[in-house]
Amino acid sequence: MTALLTERNGTAPRSTAPGSPPSARRRRPGRERAFDDVPRWQIYLPLGLYLLFTLVPFYWMLLFAVRPAGSTSLAPWPMTGAHFSKVWNERSFAVFFQNSMIVGVATLVATTLVALAGGYALARFDFRIKGAFMLALLCSQFIPGALMLVPLFEIFRNLQMINSLGSVVIAETVFQLPLSIILISGFIKNVPVSLEEAAWVDGCSRFTAFRTVVLPLLRPGLIAVGSFAFVHSWNHFLFALMFLSEQDKQTIPVGLNTLIGADSVDLGALAAGGVIAAVPVVVVFAFIQKWLITGFSAGAVKG
Repeated sequence: MTALLTERNGTAPRSTAPGSPPSARRRRPGRERAFDDVPRWQIYLPLGLYLLFTLVPFYWMLLFAVRPAGSTSLAPWPMTGAHFSKVWNERSFAVFFQNSMIVGVATLVATTLVALAGGYALARFDFRIKGAFMLALLCSQFIPGALMLVPLFEIFRNLQMINSLGSVVIAETVFQLPLSIILISGFIKNVPVSLEEAAWVDGCSRFTAFRTVVLPLLRPGLIAVGSFAFVHSWNHFLFALMFLSEQDKQTIPVGLNTLIGADSVDLGALAAGGVIAAVPVVVVFAFIQKWLITGFSAGAVKG
């Protein structure tokens, strides 16, 4: 019967090995294609649409920042720097920029140092509450920062740290530490303990072995954690708004909020302030992109 149907259809029966699985018997030549055989337009078209969707808001912001007030041109010509001069000199953005840089760098340093110590302890030592401590770190990521504003404000008020950049640095560091400790712990676990043991045999102390052997291998992870802490503290609005009241202590996100009036908005000045706020982040990621990708991929693999 099978031979008769084969002769009528004009096709030859396919031969399969007796022990081959059913999926191999049903597989047809050309049914599956390798990734290299996919047409390039199927890759570049979605990526191009996503890039367009991402870059259009930045182009719109840059357009409002450089074109003269009242212009409706869709091209950035003629160009003017009046908006940048206005926000930098008249709206105190030079002071806001300096304050944001102090907060960002201080948060980066504090978060990296504390996370390095905590991550090393979790990676190299065993203690009773280690599992509970890791669970507490993970659960702390579900707590919004807005819920902690009142207790943090009371603490800083009693310490007389209200209207001080140190209060913002401490708050940002505290909220960055749980994720940073977990990431650093993953990076340290990928470094073999035998490297430290060899240094101990050579007469190094634990701290010296860590500083000379382990720390240089953690450079991608430290860059990833530090850059994440810097960018988050640079863009965070809530803590700076609540803990800083004087204008000469405010940061760039709060300064941008002052450009929005009750009845009108200076779009040119607001766009220029947005460009000033975005430049440091873009520069940081342009220089550390390779280390950032390497660091996050290394921390995601358990050694």
